Amino acid sequence: MDIFYLELVLEKPQNIFYVLKSSFSSSCIYKLLYITLQVFLSMERSVANEASKATIMAEDYKKDLEFIEEVTSNVDDVQRRVLAEIISQNVHVEYLQRHNLNGSTDRDTFKKVVPVITYEDIQLDINRIAYGDKSPILCSQPISELLSSSGTSGGESKLIPSTEAALGRRLQLLKLLMSVMSQVAPDFGKGKGMYFMFISSEQKTPGGLLARFFTTSFYKSPYINCGYPCRKFTSPTATILSQDSYQSMYSQMLCGLCQNQEVLRVGSLFATGFIRGIRFLEKHWSLLCNDIRNGTINTQITDPSVREAVMEILKPDPKLADFIEAECSKDSWQGIITRLWPNTKYVDAILTGSMSQYIPILDYYSNSLPLISTLYGSSECHFGINLNPFCKPSEVSYTLIPTMCYFEFLPYHGNSGVTDSISMPKSLNEKEQQQLVDLADVEIGQEYELVVTTYSGLYRYRVGDVLRVAGYKNNAPRFNFLCRENVILSIGADFTNEVELQNAVKNAVGNLMPFDSQVTEYTSYVDITTIPSHYVLFWELSANDSTPVPPSVFEDCCLTIEESLNYFYREGRASNESIGPLEIRVVEIETFDKLMDYCSSLGASMNQYKTPRCVKYAPLIEMLNSRVVSNYFSPTCPKWVPGYKKWNNTN
Repeated sequence: MDIFYLELVLEKPQNIFYVLKSSFSSSCIYKLLYITLQVFLSMERSVANEASKATIMAEDYKKDLEFIEEVTSNVDDVQRRVLAEIISQNVHVEYLQRHNLNGSTDRDTFKKVVPVITYEDIQLDINRIAYGDKSPILCSQPISELLSSSGTSGGESKLIPSTEAALGRRLQLLKLLMSVMSQVAPDFGKGKGMYFMFISSEQKTPGGLLARFFTTSFYKSPYINCGYPCRKFTSPTATILSQDSYQSMYSQMLCGLCQNQEVLRVGSLFATGFIRGIRFLEKHWSLLCNDIRNGTINTQITDPSVREAVMEILKPDPKLADFIEAECSKDSWQGIITRLWPNTKYVDAILTGSMSQYIPILDYYSNSLPLISTLYGSSECHFGINLNPFCKPSEVSYTLIPTMCYFEFLPYHGNSGVTDSISMPKSLNEKEQQQLVDLADVEIGQEYELVVTTYSGLYRYRVGDVLRVAGYKNNAPRFNFLCRENVILSIGADFTNEVELQNAVKNAVGNLMPFDSQVTEYTSYVDITTIPSHYVLFWELSANDSTPVPPSVFEDCCLTIEESLNYFYREGRASNESIGPLEIRVVEIETFDKLMDYCSSLGASMNQYKTPRCVKYAPLIEMLNSRVVSNYFSPTCPKWVPGYKKWNNTN
C-alpha cells in the first residue's frame, strides 16, 4: 500500500478525487481505488494507528529505495522505454506529425526527425493553448495549467504546459526524496518544519487555463501537507496562501516562534526566501514579541482567514516573549537560528547555482548547521534528487531519475568564467544536433546543457541549465548544477541576462543626453549585504566638460532600468518586496582600465578581454567600490501588473 497517497486520503477522504486526477496510468488508478477501499476499511477497523502506519511507511520507504537502485542500475533500458512511452502516448499530436515522426518510437528516428528547440520555437503553439485551442497540439492529454518559468528575451514569463498526470510524476519524485531523507535525516518524521512558503499571483489565460508557478499550484493543492518529509509545518495553510507578502511573512514567523521547541528543521524553496525571513525578524521582532506576550495579533494582519489560523496557535506566553526579546536584542545575530529554535537539525533550501552566494550568510545565522539541497527540478519537469543531502554545499550533486523524462545532453565548452552564465544560441545546426548524447553516455568531468523530452509535450527542449558530471549512482550519472543560460544577475525568482541588462542601460542613458554625458563602461553585481538584496551598477561616465547631471536624473536612470527589467524582477520590487531598490554607483575616470589591468594580472588574455557585465570576485568588487564618487537609488518601485501584458486587456 502506498502510504503517501493513503495519508492524503486519510486526512480528507474527498481528496481521492484529486488523487485520481493526478494519476498517470490505469494501473495507478486501480491501485488508488484499492487504497481508497483500504482507507475506509482501516477507519472501520481502527487499524490505521500510529504503529501500523510506521510499519507501512517503513515498507514503503524500502520499496522506494529498491526502485532507485533498480532504475539507476538500468539507465539506458529505462530511458529507451520512457521515450517509447512518451512517443506512443503522443503519436498523433500535431507537433510530432509536423515533423514527420510517423508513429515511430525508435530513438534514432526520433533524433533524426525531431529538432532540438528553445521556447521561442514552440511559443506560437503555447499561445494557441493559452487562447483556448484544445486540440492535441503538443500533448494528447488535456493541458490542466500553464506553469510559469523564467522569462523570454522580451521579459515575459515562459508558459510551460502541464497535465494532471505530470503532477503525479512530480509527486513520485518527492516521495522518493522522502524515502532517501528517512535514511539520513536526524529525527526524520518527528517534530515540525518551519518553512517559509509563499504563493505568487496567478492569471487566467483567455482560454481559461491558470498560469502560475508550480509552487503556487502545489501549495494550493491538498498535497502540501503530504508531499514533504515531515508533513507537519509550523505555518498554517492560510498563512501560506495569503496574497499579502507582509501578512504572510509576519504570520508564518509568528507561528514559527510560538512553536520554537517543536521545530526540527527550517528552510524555504530558495536560500533567499529563508534569509528574507530572518531579516524580516530583525526588523519586526519587537512587534512579534508583543503579540506572543499578550496572545494577540498585530492589527496590520487584516486577512480574517490568517488571523483565525494564527489565533488557533497563539496563546499568551510572556516567558517565551522575554526569551525572544533577550536573544534579538543582543549585538550579534550569529547563530540566531539555533538560539531561537534550539532543536533545529538542518537548513533545507536550494543552494546551488546563483544561490551559492548566500551560503556564508546562512552559516552565520545558523552557527554552521548542515545546509541541504535536496531536489532538482524546474517548471518543465522534476529531474532528480540529491542522494547524499548532508554533503557540503559545494559538493551537492543530483542523480537524475531516468523515469522522469527522456534526457539528452548538449556538450558545453565553457566561457571566460567571469559572468557564471552561458550564451545559448537560438538554434543548432545539423552538426551540433548530432553531438547530443544520452544519459548513459555522458562522461565524468564534462559539462553539458540539459535537453529534455517530457510526457506533457516538450520534445528535445533546451532547459538552459548547464551541468557537470560529478560521478555515478550505479550506472546513473550524478550532476553538479553550474548555472542558468545567460543569467548574470539573480536574487530569487528573477533571472536577468546580459542582453536584458544591456537594453535596460541603453534605455536609461537617454536621460543623460540633455547633459551631454555618456556611460563609457559599466558592470554590475548583486549586493547581498542589504535587506533585501539589490542590484548595483557601476557606471563610468565620459570625461568631457558636460553640464553637471542632477542627482534626480541619476535616480530616473535607476527607475528606467528597473522599468526595463523582466516581470519577475519587477514583481520582486513592487509586490513581495524581496528585492531592494536598484543602485547606480558612479566611479572615477579610468576605473575600468584598472579593472582590465587587474583581470590581466589574474591571467586574463588582453587580446580577448571583454569588460565583464557582472563581477562576483570579491577583490574586483572592492576595487570598484574604492573608486565610487557618488551613488543613487531608484526613488520608487517600477510598474508591475499581475499576469501577462498581452492578456491584461482580454479578461
